[in-house]
Amino acid sequence: MTREEVYERLNKVFQEVFDDETITVCDATTADDIEDWDSFEHINLVVAVEAEFSFKIPMGKVVTMKNVGEMVDIIMQLGK
Repeated sequence: MTREEVYERLNKVFQEVFDDETITVCDATTADDIEDWDSFEHINLVVAVEAEFSFKIPMGKVVTMKNVGEMVDIIMQLGK
């Protein structure tokens, strides 16, 4: 899976979770960039990402993610 393929799928997940078809994420995207991205929605987002990519993200990695780029790195690492 390429980084571009991960982003294609992630954009759809973000759009669904935040109910906003205009969202497009990049490496630097953080919770500050998306209006409704709070701690509750972060949990929903992680669950949706896990469902989309069919694996669990370890809690230790969930709490250390600082931006979407780090999320993509984790997805690519776990998706091998």
